[in-house]
Amino acid sequence: MNIADFTDSEQKLVTTQLLQRYGKLVPLQLADSELQLDPASTELTVCPTLYWTERGAHFVVCKIADGLYRSQFFYSETEQYGTGKDEYTDLNTCVTTLLQVQSDHERQLANISSGATRAKIDEDYSGPMVI
Repeated sequence: MNIADFTDSEQKLVTTQLLQRYGKLVPLQLADSELQLDPASTELTVCPTLYWTERGAHFVVCKIADGLYRSQFFYSETEQYGTGKDEYTDLNTCVTTLLQVQSDHERQLANISSGATRAKIDEDYSGPMVI
């Protein structure tokens, strides 16, 4: 399976979201990830990936098909988190949810409850999910 790279407009969308979130330009890196897309198979598929790091966290958004995305953030090989949703059909929602979940996680680490102030992003949102 050959998956098309992130388009310029997809990259611009993510760059704009990161600028809004952090108030500065955050460099995006293009990468490839090998993912097991079919849980019933051991086959790995090379997927275009956007990677960035900010405030001690590393983020990846993988394009698993045209208009279909997965995301996660991590601090180390043993500390990886997902959003609670396996796939997104909208890149904007994927990145927004990823950034919100990481922000919530950061607040939890600082012992600050964010439940009352967090904007509802997605009905499926359930907080950081350890992967």
